Amino acid sequence: MPWPKSTKTIRIRQGNLFASDCPTRNILDDVTSRWGALVLVLLLKESSYRFSELAYLIGGVSEKMLAQTLRALEEDGFVLRTVHATKPPKVEYSLTPLGKEIAERMRALTSYIEENVARVMAHRANSAKRTA
Repeated sequence: MPWPKSTKTIRIRQGNLFASDCPTRNILDDVTSRWGALVLVLLLKESSYRFSELAYLIGGVSEKMLAQTLRALEEDGFVLRTVHATKPPKVEYSLTPLGKEIAERMRALTSYIEENVARVMAHRANSAKRTA
């Protein structure tokens, strides 16, 4: 069944990742992107971070990609952007309750990857030897 043009009038109970037109795919892309996953896990460590702190702590991310990632996660309801009325304005990013739920799951995945990196790299090396 195709998704309706507008979901504002229809309540979506559950998604279907295997349906090509399901909005869950866009959400999955935001959460599992290289930068999205790192932002979520990093925000789980502290209550909030400023943009420059996130950019510093996430090695290799450009300001443009970080801004796009934060915007997407904010639109999905995972990240809260708080602007403090100071001069210059102070902007902080933190997780929403929904964001904490997904970040916990993402942390389990990233922890698994960190713990098993040697095993994966060994498989990659063996695969490279077989194809050479």
